[in-house]
Amino acid sequence: MTPEERIKDLGLELPGVPTPAGAYVPTVRTGSLVYTAGQVPFVDGTLPATGKVGAEVDVERAKELARVCALNAIAAVKAEVGELSRVKRIVKVVGFVASAPGFTRQPEVINGASELLGEVFGAAGKHARSAVGVAVLPLDAPVEVELIAEIDENG
Repeated sequence: MTPEERIKDLGLELPGVPTPAGAYVPTVRTGSLVYTAGQVPFVDGTLPATGKVGAEVDVERAKELARVCALNAIAAVKAEVGELSRVKRIVKVVGFVASAPGFTRQPEVINGASELLGEVFGAAGKHARSAVGVAVLPLDAPVEVELIAEIDENG
């Protein structure tokens, strides 16, 4: 089963890649690596939730939003390389969680992204990761995720 077929089997659909909100591009490819810009949980161009995790947004909702961020990052990789079967490995995930004071469950939130990457890419979706608590994210998004993917350059 291809990653695209797994996404469909999960009942998901890859979104379009949004136009960057600043002076950057959605992805940069260098050699066999593709770096994505940070992806917030846009759904049809809007944020389904805003605020701090541990205050306005609970952990389960934040985990779902991290999953959306990962889906958006996968869409950016696909737009860069064409077919997701060219992904040899997800190398690294960096997740940012807009955290209420005292909130310490960032790894649990970013598991939403990590779990989706495993479901889509299987063993190739296992990655190194950072889960970082921050005071605020753009547009008051609760979560932001970026990733680095290794690509088969011959594919």
